[in-house]
Amino acid sequence: MAARETLDALDHGVLRFLTAGSVDDGKSTLIGRLLYDTRSILADQLVAIERTSRRRGQALDLSLLTDGLTAEREQGITIDVAYRFFATAIRKFIVADTPGHVQYTRNMVTAASTAQLAILLVDARHGIVEQTRRHAALVHLVGVPRLIVAVNKMDLVGYGMDRFAAIAAEFRAFALRHGIGAVRCVPMSALAGDMVVDRGNRMPWYDGPTLLQILETTEAPPPRPDAPFRFPVQYVARPTSTHGRSYLGRIESGGIAQGEQVTVLPAGATTRIRAIRAFDRVRERAGLHASVALELEDEIDISRGDLIVRANAAPPVARTLHADIAWLGRAPLETRRTYALRHTTREVRARVQTITDRWNVETQRREPATAALQMNDIGRVSLALSQPVFADRYHDNRATGSFILIDEATNDTVAAGMVR
Repeated sequence: MAARETLDALDHGVLRFLTAGSVDDGKSTLIGRLLYDTRSILADQLVAIERTSRRRGQALDLSLLTDGLTAEREQGITIDVAYRFFATAIRKFIVADTPGHVQYTRNMVTAASTAQLAILLVDARHGIVEQTRRHAALVHLVGVPRLIVAVNKMDLVGYGMDRFAAIAAEFRAFALRHGIGAVRCVPMSALAGDMVVDRGNRMPWYDGPTLLQILETTEAPPPRPDAPFRFPVQYVARPTSTHGRSYLGRIESGGIAQGEQVTVLPAGATTRIRAIRAFDRVRERAGLHASVALELEDEIDISRGDLIVRANAAPPVARTLHADIAWLGRAPLETRRTYALRHTTREVRARVQTITDRWNVETQRREPATAALQMNDIGRVSLALSQPVFADRYHDNRATGSFILIDEATNDTVAAGMVR
């Protein structure tokens, strides 16, 4: 029993994080090093990587663990987001390796939308570059609460303390101007392994924790106990001989119990929860991120895209949204065009009424509105909607405060938005 209590005390749960930064800063190699030094690589994977590395005349190329696409291996870059899982005695991790190229910024935003922490890599030779600032601004914009600046490739600058101190000071000044808090800086060499999992002996001047020690001890933001209940309906199941009509989905915020009073939007009808069914059993209550089927006491016309909330705790019903958006489309945003807006499970048509301003990555300032937003621009806009949506502020609820815009002609996702 004592041993079990000790294990429970050491267990810090699951942490979702991503690696970001400019191209060739070493993101894939860092994740490979974490997997390799924590012994999270299967034997057959390691043999295949060793064989490929020898064929290329290289030392062990740990980036091959995450760069799985043929194009990625041929070019030596990351294109898609690669998710990997590993664990230590203290914590489990879900890590997303994101691309550094400007044209793949959309993939980085996708990974950041669910992350609890971001590792922003900086090449010690080049220091802070535009893509470093862009990724820092984006992870801050989408609400990632914690940021680690990993100054990588210290082996290529002689493990110099002054170089690390200069980069850390420059980034902290940038973070202060942009309102980015909770920043930690660590020097390291992902290729050699210094300060990633093991300390090594080449940077005795750094007395802080290693990267893995920071990841193991960082407190993941707990779910708010007072968060309002939000249940976007994904699917309606017809009644059977044993069950009534039920509404399937995932609880995106808060929790609910059998017998509680709820309101269905947009109808505004109020009823009570008759039953909560999970895959394996009937439950008296369900909490955050539980995938369940809800049966209601009254027959109400409900379809996919509707939202079930606790009575007297409904979000605003809006036909106009004011939002920050990261424009990801190759073609510029056009205020005359109509886009499809997808919010939770609801999809409506939307038109950008006005572009209020644009954030300049180089000057870290908001500038007067331009006629259009170009790819990778970050701007504030007002959207007119064909039908109402039920949105919280992104600051209050990431799931119900975010949306994407889709080009109706190409079906491409062209923007990620955060409700202000």
